[in-house]
Amino acid sequence: MPAALDVITIGRLSVDLYGSQIGGRLEDMRSFDKYLGGSPANMAVGASRLGLRAALLSKVGDEHMGRFLLEELEREGVDIRGVSTDPERLTALVILGIRDDHSFPLIFFRENCADMALTEDDIDPDFILEAGCVTVTGTHLSHPRTRDAVLKAVRIAREAGRRTALDIDYRPNLWGLGGHGTGEERFVASPEVSAQLQSTLFLFDLIVGTEEEIHIAGGTTDTIAALRTIRSLSDAVLVCKRGPMGASAFTGDIPDSLDDGIAGPGFPIEVFNVLGAGDGFMAGLLRGWLRDEPWETALTYANACGAFAVSRHGCAPAYPSWHELSWFLANGSSERALRKDQALEQIHWATNRVHDWPELRVFAFDHRGDLERLAEGAGASDRLPAFKTLCLQAAERVAADGDGYGIICDGRLGREALFRAADTPLWVARPVEVPGSRPLALEIGPDFGSALGEWPAGHVVKVLCRCHPDDDAAMKAEQETTLLRLADAVRHQRLELLLEVVPSVVGPCDDATTANIIRRMYDVGMRPDWWKLEPMQNAAAWANACAAIEDNDPWCRGVVVLGLAADEAHLKKSFAVAARNPLVKGFAVGRTIFWSAAEHWLAGDIDDAEAVDRMADIYARLCTIWDRARSEGAAAQAGARA
Repeated sequence: MPAALDVITIGRLSVDLYGSQIGGRLEDMRSFDKYLGGSPANMAVGASRLGLRAALLSKVGDEHMGRFLLEELEREGVDIRGVSTDPERLTALVILGIRDDHSFPLIFFRENCADMALTEDDIDPDFILEAGCVTVTGTHLSHPRTRDAVLKAVRIAREAGRRTALDIDYRPNLWGLGGHGTGEERFVASPEVSAQLQSTLFLFDLIVGTEEEIHIAGGTTDTIAALRTIRSLSDAVLVCKRGPMGASAFTGDIPDSLDDGIAGPGFPIEVFNVLGAGDGFMAGLLRGWLRDEPWETALTYANACGAFAVSRHGCAPAYPSWHELSWFLANGSSERALRKDQALEQIHWATNRVHDWPELRVFAFDHRGDLERLAEGAGASDRLPAFKTLCLQAAERVAADGDGYGIICDGRLGREALFRAADTPLWVARPVEVPGSRPLALEIGPDFGSALGEWPAGHVVKVLCRCHPDDDAAMKAEQETTLLRLADAVRHQRLELLLEVVPSVVGPCDDATTANIIRRMYDVGMRPDWWKLEPMQNAAAWANACAAIEDNDPWCRGVVVLGLAADEAHLKKSFAVAARNPLVKGFAVGRTIFWSAAEHWLAGDIDDAEAVDRMADIYARLCTIWDRARSEGAAAQAGARA
């Protein structure tokens, strides 16, 4: 029976706080980006992105950072059954920076941290036997407690005929060599460390390290001599990483030159950040090795993954998806700084997004202008924030913690509702446009990036552009310039973008109008994650719109149908047509749901409970209408294929 998992990695799991400023001292960093970190965790994420079934065996603290890591691993598709929570210790932390092309300072906060509390009792033999390979890193061989745990897992794997791998991953100060300020140091000679490593080398089928790591494992700074010492102790395939020169693999006797080993092509790229490159390399190597590819192919994967890592900010976030890696190997890049290759970065972004949304039923109550006018007429403008919390309650009641539900809510009037939504599984989008503006103007101020930098991760940026193919050149240029500036800021903040276009409020439309707008947006460089389109009732219009998206962006998240205050009968007809297109994921409807309740509640005719009841009833009916339309559409597609 094939193993349920391809690989289990064991060891470090930490939060990486990466300095956002480039080219300065760590002392001078003003802000930090938060990522998952730790070599085995990085490898598991990298392997998962490349299509391997990966799991991690480690520990986190019982606090916010520990929960962040667990959530990140799950989002990346990594099996976390082997990650336990330690109630006594804190999650490990690393602070890192990019000083220049050669200096990458880092501080390890690992004193009595959770992952170093791993013991033999944490090693479940049945779990280990689910994997075709167990991969460990050197840090957990540095302490008797974690060493015993790692070696127990490795021996269980070997006795069952599973593969085993060691990434030497030598960090001297994690072995007690050097002070806290020497985290960047990659080599300190130590006969004791060499002896500790050498006593375990016979247990591995694959041993990987940089030249400095080969030196510590071999007990000498002569690389060939060190490799020969390792070979005398182990029959493992030995892989020596050589930086820009790629890597060399040795399956038998060690020759007189590293150049005589098995090699894959290197990739001449600009070095931006070396931190985490080795973990990316290992993920690529595991993909090739565990799929029984030739060593030349496995090394090609590994070198390419390392190239991606050194060209981007962060460790695990830099690693490629399998689609991205395959595209790069087939097409290459004209940029030595891969992060500047726009086509490649789009593939990287689109194929590494987390959380799938095959269905999306959204209650949109972001309408600021309409609600403000209604409230002003009722003399109840100060009650709008409270009404938006009632809208959220209606959404939560219908969603009932299920998947595929969401809200669109603004941060100006709906601030409290957004705060409360943070504790729900709802998909959340927020508008940024000035209501009714044409040409497009944004509420978030002139510095889009700084404004969006305050948004929580996971919030989707929604922008409504009132545009039409017949707009004059000046109108098109002004609106498109604003959209492109916004899109750049959204991507920089690692948020998703929903672009709403409603040409019918500008001019007459036919079956090609929306499709023409979509193609124009792609032509000028827009790549929204989501589209929000008006409720067209013509099958040709929907087919044209979906084709325009699919022709330009095969990784688009999808389309949601807006309401335009249409009644339920009108929306039912539109849903029936739209749902026949797999790219249309659901709806995002507002006034149809909330308008009547808002009128009566703001006027004081109904209380909170009645307002929530009314909105929840309509929202639930629309969800049922959509679900039926989707089911009927899927049946029709299946019948057509048959």
